[in-house]
Amino acid sequence: MRKNQAMAHRIALLGLNEVVGFDLSAPAQVFGAARAPDETPFYETFTCGVGGLPIRASRGGFQILPDHDLEPLATADTVLVPGTYAALRSGTVEPVVAEALRAAHDRGARIISTCTGASVLAAVGLLDGRRAASHWDWAGRLRRFWPAVEWDFDVLFVDDGDVLTSAGVGAGIDLCLHVVRSDHGSLVANQAARRCVVPPFREGGQAQYIERPVPQGGIGGTKATQSWALDRLADPVSLDEMATHARMSIRTFTRRFRDETGLSPQKWLLQQRVAHARLLLEQTDLSVDLVARRSGLGSATALRQHFQQTVGVAPSAYRRTFRGL
Repeated sequence: MRKNQAMAHRIALLGLNEVVGFDLSAPAQVFGAARAPDETPFYETFTCGVGGLPIRASRGGFQILPDHDLEPLATADTVLVPGTYAALRSGTVEPVVAEALRAAHDRGARIISTCTGASVLAAVGLLDGRRAASHWDWAGRLRRFWPAVEWDFDVLFVDDGDVLTSAGVGAGIDLCLHVVRSDHGSLVANQAARRCVVPPFREGGQAQYIERPVPQGGIGGTKATQSWALDRLADPVSLDEMATHARMSIRTFTRRFRDETGLSPQKWLLQQRVAHARLLLEQTDLSVDLVARRSGLGSATALRQHFQQTVGVAPSAYRRTFRGL
């Protein structure tokens, strides 16, 4: 947690002309849905624009009237730049915008971009020498304009500490939930996701911190078997048992499961076990051995191996990050 719960974390949403409307509004929804049990908000968002003038949306034929000029950037805890095409035209941004962003970063504010908002951060020089994500469709121009940036168009988002960037459109929600999860833990982030009616987690190249995902409802298919398997993570669950539960042959079950999840049943089950281990490490004092057994990974050695492959850190380091232990 970055601040006392009684003090809402201030987020300035910086809208520039040719803004992606979804990218500007979605973060306000996600952060606004992150609340304490007594409904106290963890975040306060401010929509800002140059001179407080209307901001032209990139598509749809509408404009957005921000409540503020650039003044909130001087005190915000986090500054978020939504997707925009303005900087992609010339490779530059208005001097007043560049000055405000550099000043915010220099005083220690967390800087976030979603989608092509990364072009603004790159134009200001905040991404030089850093790994960063953005929309894959603009890869050629982004690399050409800003070759000093280590662009990665294969991941949903990149968390580089004080500067975070996401891929296009929907990936911005994944990054916002990651921020909430990093600030306040899995329970708050997953509650925010449910309030926004979005998945709490999407698999991607960037390791993400997740609560055990619950399959979306549906009729037929393998949804019921997914829920059945999630209730038995601590027990051995074979492919044959999953297919039997779904009342399908192994071949048919495997094909339908892959069609619905994009993964084989075995790989999906392993992901759920690691995800549950993450939750146990975040929210309990169980030993690594017990976490391994309760998540169905068997041994501490297996847990460490899968954790290193999936998250990139040891279970003990992960626990310290989230629980300060």
